[in-house]
Amino acid sequence: MRTDCALNIILIGMPGAGKSTVGVLLAKRLGYNFVDTDLLLQSQQQCRLQQLIAREGLEKFKAIEEQVLTELTTTHSVVATGGSAVYSEQAMGRLRTLGQLVFIDIPLEELLSRVNDMDNRGLVIGPNETYENLYKERLPLYQKYAEVTIPGDGMTVEAVAAEIEKSVCGGTGE
Repeated sequence: MRTDCALNIILIGMPGAGKSTVGVLLAKRLGYNFVDTDLLLQSQQQCRLQQLIAREGLEKFKAIEEQVLTELTTTHSVVATGGSAVYSEQAMGRLRTLGQLVFIDIPLEELLSRVNDMDNRGLVIGPNETYENLYKERLPLYQKYAEVTIPGDGMTVEAVAAEIEKSVCGGTGE
């Protein structure tokens, strides 16, 4: 396990940015645990995200997600957050106390090519809203909370993980 890294590395970004995929790779590289807050939420609520959103509505879902994030305790972990985590100032404040916030910044065009199953993805998106609108709404929030931004445009998940390691932990990231 690397000891020269942040206590935890918290990944933020749009759905489709690769937070979970990169997070697993990065955790392996560092000898860290991997935590996916969407999976924690599903486990706690005993249903898939999309079912929870359909059952409870967007605002209640955000409140449940906020509770999961503010109660999170972990060490030596890479944490992949849900894309909507940035809507809660309280949750983001808590995550900042746990570790370093890293924004995986992927351009809209690339995200659109990656996200093809939006109906089953558990997106926190209102009726008649588009993914493009969601992107425009969230981008300033990701930029606001990020301590490190990794431009992942056209990069492999391995390259993004290496770049995060280099930026957060120092060294070459190889």
